[in-house]
Amino acid sequence: MSGERPVLVINAGSSSVKYRLLVPDSGEVLADGTIERIGEHGGELSHEVGGETHAGDHGAEDIGAALELITEQFATYGPDLDHLDLLAVGHRVVHGGPDFAQPTKITDEVLATLRDLSGLAPLHNPAAVAGIEAARQRFADLPHVAVFDTAFFADLPEVARTYAIPRELAERHRIRRYGFHGTSHDYVAGVARALIKTDGPVRQITFHLGNGCSAAAILDGRPVETSMGLTPLQGLVMGTRSGDVDPGLHSYLYREAGLGPDEVDTLLNKESGLKGLAGVNDFREVLQRRAEDDHDATLAFDVVVHRLTHYLGAYWAILGGLDQVIFTGGIGENSPDLRAAVAAGLAGLGIHVNPERNTAAADRPRVISPDDSGVAVLVVPTDEELAIARQTAALAAS
Repeated sequence: MSGERPVLVINAGSSSVKYRLLVPDSGEVLADGTIERIGEHGGELSHEVGGETHAGDHGAEDIGAALELITEQFATYGPDLDHLDLLAVGHRVVHGGPDFAQPTKITDEVLATLRDLSGLAPLHNPAAVAGIEAARQRFADLPHVAVFDTAFFADLPEVARTYAIPRELAERHRIRRYGFHGTSHDYVAGVARALIKTDGPVRQITFHLGNGCSAAAILDGRPVETSMGLTPLQGLVMGTRSGDVDPGLHSYLYREAGLGPDEVDTLLNKESGLKGLAGVNDFREVLQRRAEDDHDATLAFDVVVHRLTHYLGAYWAILGGLDQVIFTGGIGENSPDLRAAVAAGLAGLGIHVNPERNTAAADRPRVISPDDSGVAVLVVPTDEELAIARQTAALAAS
């Protein structure tokens, strides 16, 4: 059975590569690891297998060298990839643009199109392309599959995906709202629907909250709205990204602060969000400082909650009501304070959390709202690697 053969999932970023070897059907993780700070001084690597973590330093200068390191880790600590009956290699690609709405087998032509899409995601797609090129050389006899963050949102309703700019300009430059974190939103929404069986269409709002954050409104399994847009900058407050700002801010900063386009781009993507408000992008540190009555951390927390509440209310209106609210991602799964704060002002919409359920430690999908709540509030751990592996296996076997 194809689902019983392992799949290697690779997530290549601009300065890191994450990988996981797993069995798609069962979800069994055979090994996983990271190569961080590629091309930088003091690079670190880790490889976990059989409950043991093997960590060390590395000097990889590029993604290709990082892929060699990964195969060395497998050869040294196991399982040896050359002695496994690997089914395929799955690659996370952030931006599929208008061309890719489904998982896609990677050919030379597909790779050329991915290179052409780099202008839509200059921080993400070039690294993914480099990872794919290196992996195709190393695993030349295996099928390679690209799974796109944007694919889940490819068929957003036209009114939701369209910016109010001249149509000819938008079409020529492929400008629309694409949405991101789609693999995660799709996965956790599906888990929640399976956990709570209901009759009729299910109205869901999913919050993927990590260093990057996004929201989605989902009607019976299909998205009807999402917070990120042409790029992953739009929407919620994030670790270092501003989320929504007045579009006029760019020209204002040019006129008043003398900042050029690249400087504004860096400001909004790398120096804003929690980092801009509180000086740190680690939400755990924000929570700790908030508990100590630090003003900047308290304001950052409150701005995050305000933005989440804003989107939840808007999506409730778009969906015409609500059945489930789902929290996922590193922050969404691990911050009961945030979940309680979001729910605190929404009793009028039937949204409540049970304090004991909300604070109980667990690593499984669970309902944290009272049994008699009008809206089910859930925490669902995301597993993008498993989702990518299953989509890769299904396509590789076809």
